[in-house]
Amino acid sequence: MNETKPASMSAFWMPFTNNRDFKAQPRLLVSAEGMYYKDVDGNAILDGTAGLWCVPCGHAQPRIVAAVSEMVGQLDFAPTFQMGHPAAFDLAEQLMEYTGHKFGHVFYTNSGSEAVDTALKIAIAYHKARGEGSRTRLIGRERGYHGVGFGGLSVGGIGANRKHFGPLLPGADHLPHTHDLLKNAFSRGEPDFGVELADELETLVALHDASNIAAVIIEPVSGSTGVLVPPKGYLKRLREICDKHGILLIFDEVITGFGRLTTPFAADYFGVEPDMMTTAKGITNGTVPMGAVFSKRFIHDAFMDAPAGIELFHGYTYSGHPLACAASLATLAVFKEQAILEHAKSMQPYWEDAVHALRGLPHVIDIRTVGLVAGIELEPIPGKPGARAYAASKKAFADGVLIRTTGDIVALSPPLVLEKKHVDELFGKLADVLKNLD
Repeated sequence: MNETKPASMSAFWMPFTNNRDFKAQPRLLVSAEGMYYKDVDGNAILDGTAGLWCVPCGHAQPRIVAAVSEMVGQLDFAPTFQMGHPAAFDLAEQLMEYTGHKFGHVFYTNSGSEAVDTALKIAIAYHKARGEGSRTRLIGRERGYHGVGFGGLSVGGIGANRKHFGPLLPGADHLPHTHDLLKNAFSRGEPDFGVELADELETLVALHDASNIAAVIIEPVSGSTGVLVPPKGYLKRLREICDKHGILLIFDEVITGFGRLTTPFAADYFGVEPDMMTTAKGITNGTVPMGAVFSKRFIHDAFMDAPAGIELFHGYTYSGHPLACAASLATLAVFKEQAILEHAKSMQPYWEDAVHALRGLPHVIDIRTVGLVAGIELEPIPGKPGARAYAASKKAFADGVLIRTTGDIVALSPPLVLEKKHVDELFGKLADVLKNLD
């Protein structure tokens, strides 16, 4: 691999990036192992974000690397349209075991965005298969992030992601977000206030009528918009309202799945079961792109009652790609053999205390923690939203720490294999950055 600066960076149109600013002062990563990246200048960069929320088992995990290397020489590609390969079926069974058999079926995609659009399509098609074809309306939530497909953008609630792309899908509506700085600032775990916001779903049902609503999709913890943790009882109340009106409940667990909250999924942490879950990122430890929709059996079975033939006209060339399946099987093995969840749970109190120790530093107006994830909200610079946190991210990288920012919020989500020394290094350096921000 080339570990030198590229001769030119003009051809690559970078995603979700201030391209002009980045290319003027690039931050280039060339290798990774364990908790650290190495940049093009040979500096070690502590990974405070698990890549992009997607490397729970640490970088270059030997078992996962070996599994992918072996598979690429054995079966580089196999289609899953009207045929298959053993690893796709073996993985599906193991994923269902990982959920505690709360779900019955897996539909493979290649990303979280694709998983969301797949789940939305399944929801609409499910109701049609049952003779309720009028149920086509989809409900998301303000400040929700569900990827970048037109379906995900339509139910998503981040204005900057939506504003350039026209009217999106018709019929999507949104619940209010749950973020309340006045009542819930500096919460540890679920904040105390806001359960009544779930009742806004009843308002939308009254407006649109339940007979027209297919599904509600939310992130149990909103990650990309700044770590918004649900109020106590909020998810349970949404589940009750969906059950009352025959509406499917979808949890977008692309970020929260595979240990981020120290449990297999956020559904386990909060004790609320959705009808479908969208997953990606940690499913392969970020090694090979993959996503998946986990479905309750009753949804799948509704399609199997149709006349003989293709039950769902949907899928992707790379659904269940052999390399992705190998990576995911190895990831599940590492979770089990190295007791990743147990280790994450043991680290959670130390992590939480370290995050909240930043309270009182300049510009810090809120801190939110749950599991091994944290949001640190900074007071915006007047007239320059996002500038303060972006400056913090650049200074942190220069000091050897990778953090993620969204607006004026610092979001942290380290690999689950971190030790106390990594927590100390991360927050020691981050504290220095915050103390010296304009």
